[in-house]
Amino acid sequence: MRNRYWWIAFTYIIMQFSGIVGVPVLQYFHVPRHQIAGLWLTISFTIALVIICILLVPDMKTRHEQQGRVSKMAAIGWAIFGIFLAYVSQIIAGSIELKVLGINPQSENTNQLVAIAGYTPYFIVVTSIIGPILEEIIFRKIIFGSLYNRFNFLIAGLISSLVFAAVHGDFKHLLVYTMMGFVFAFLYVKTKRILVPIVAHASMNTLVFILVLNKDAIQNYLEKMQIIIGGIMQ
Repeated sequence: MRNRYWWIAFTYIIMQFSGIVGVPVLQYFHVPRHQIAGLWLTISFTIALVIICILLVPDMKTRHEQQGRVSKMAAIGWAIFGIFLAYVSQIIAGSIELKVLGINPQSENTNQLVAIAGYTPYFIVVTSIIGPILEEIIFRKIIFGSLYNRFNFLIAGLISSLVFAAVHGDFKHLLVYTMMGFVFAFLYVKTKRILVPIVAHASMNTLVFILVLNKDAIQNYLEKMQIIIGGIMQ
C-alpha cells in the first residue's frame, strides 16, 4: 500500500478517536451538551475530508490509474443503477435478518445518528455526504483496492465489508453491511471510478435518513391511502 494511503488511514483513525480531545474542548466553551456530538463530528469529519483530499491529489493527477475507467456518461448510468442496487441489497439483507435470523431491523447506529441530527440539523451533511465520501475512500479505494490487488473479489470484498461493519459498531446487522460493501466494491471494480460508489452510498444514506426522519408522516400517508384504496375496492 502506498505511503500516502497509510497517512489517509491514520487520518481516518485519528478522526474516529478525536472526540476524546474535542468533546472536552467544546464543553470548556460551554457548548450545549445536546449539541456537542453533532458539532464535533461535523468539525472532525470536515477536517479529515480536507486532509484526505489533499493527500489524494497525486492520485487525481496520475494518468495510469485512469486506464479501464468508464466514460463520464457511463459512470452516471452506473451511479443511478448503483443506487437501485444498494437499495435492493439492503432490503434483501434486512429481510433475511428479520425472517431467518430474527434480528430486529432497527439499527442502533442509525437511531443514534438520527437523534444527533435532531439536535444539530447540519449534521445531516456529515451522514449524507461527508461520511460516505470518507468511507468509500477508506473502505473501497484503499482497503478493498489494496486487497483486490492480492486476492479475488470475494475475499477482498468480505474483509473490507467486515471492517466497514466493525467501524460502525453494528455487528447485529453484519449481513446488511456486508452486502452493501459488496455492492459498492462491485461498482468500484466495474467503473474504476470511486465517485460511482460514493454517489450510490451518499444517496442510500440520504434516503434512509429521509425515511427515518419522516416515518410518522409516511405511516399516516400509507394508512390514508389504505383507507382510500379500501373504499374504492368496496
